[in-house]
Amino acid sequence: MAYISNADIQERLGAATYVQLADDDGDGQADVGVVDEARLGAEGEVNSFLARRFQVPIDLAVHADLSNVLKSITLDLAEYRLRGRRPPVSADAVRRRDQASDWLARVADGRIELPSATSVAGNAARGAIASVSGEDRLLTRDELSDL
Repeated sequence: MAYISNADIQERLGAATYVQLADDDGDGQADVGVVDEARLGAEGEVNSFLARRFQVPIDLAVHADLSNVLKSITLDLAEYRLRGRRPPVSADAVRRRDQASDWLARVADGRIELPSATSVAGNAARGAIASVSGEDRLLTRDELSDL
């Protein structure tokens, strides 16, 4: 299931920038293969993070409340990929890509949760995941070795 479409990328960038970044043959039209590569690469990057905890791709028919956040994150990554083809990449595009990657890493690590009203299916291939609770250690390994 796709999080974004090529039309979403065109809407994000605007028609002129979309063509400028993706027209490799100089015919005044964005090359579909170029845009597909950026889109699929961005979706794969999103899924590579999310797969650490969830079944991917996330089924947006079941979790429609996640469609906007996944669309935004995926568009940030796809835009960066396209802009990277025609350097220099704007600081704003770099910042959005970095923020998207940071958010995805935090979701993957379990530091933040996906904002879904229903539970997203876990990645069964990962097996059981242990968690530890309780107070912090009183002595670390390094402190014990000094004794």
